[in-house]
Amino acid sequence: MCAGGLFPLYWPLLEPAGALEVLAHRVVWSLVFCIGLLTVAHRWSAFGTIVRNPRQLVWLALASVVIAINWGGFIWGVNNGHVIEVSLGYFINPLVTVLLGVFVLNETLRRAQWMAVGLGAIAVVILTVDYGRPPWLALTVSGSFAIYGFLKKRANLGAVEALAVETAILFPFALAFLVALQFRDDLVFGHHGAGNLALLMGTGIVTAVPLLLFGAAATRLNLSTIGLLQYLGPILQFILGLTVFGEQMGSARWFGFVLVWLALVVFTVDAWRSRRRSLRQAAEGSTVL
Repeated sequence: MCAGGLFPLYWPLLEPAGALEVLAHRVVWSLVFCIGLLTVAHRWSAFGTIVRNPRQLVWLALASVVIAINWGGFIWGVNNGHVIEVSLGYFINPLVTVLLGVFVLNETLRRAQWMAVGLGAIAVVILTVDYGRPPWLALTVSGSFAIYGFLKKRANLGAVEALAVETAILFPFALAFLVALQFRDDLVFGHHGAGNLALLMGTGIVTAVPLLLFGAAATRLNLSTIGLLQYLGPILQFILGLTVFGEQMGSARWFGFVLVWLALVVFTVDAWRSRRRSLRQAAEGSTVL
């Protein structure tokens, strides 16, 4: 889940390709990568089972739409000087994920977890005032990825075959867009050297591997636990935004981010205490038996 923290270093290397072309390549080459994995792992039968199940296809079609929104927002943000706001989206994402778990899956939160959600909400208000607008990019990134995790959990399918279906659903649209760019003489792929071509093809690997790991986790962990783990990536993104991309942080913006980080600390401490409590109770139960 922290691999995405290094993505801001990769996308600028793809210039002069625009955000939409990069998004299309992510779809196309992720599908190619998944096809290879399905072949090596002998998972084509599982892929066929999903394709023949209309209910599962609906979940994955919805997942493909929201992950495309997430990818597009991330790429646009990085390439337009909004790396820190993108990182904010992934800092907020655990809070959104937890709220989805509460209101959609009826997962329960403890008092400390509600406190963390409240701190996150206050931070969003402060950042809205500082930006002079709601942090739409951050909210888009966080909301789309939280919904993606929810849909993956509902689908409850193998990571490789599920991602293959998702990218296969998006593939015709991505390919049509690339063909249209070629006819307009605006396609970057294949026209800016072998290095650029290889990097665009590499979007399949750098996209699919983290998503496969996330998909595997989403089917095995509850949404609250996933939310706790997902702030590793945005820490790296935030650091890159400050140091490599030279983005500025005013005092109000720092205060908003500190509140988000405080919320994550509250989450982490509470989860650690809850885990210790559960282990102790389990040990006591086994002793009684």
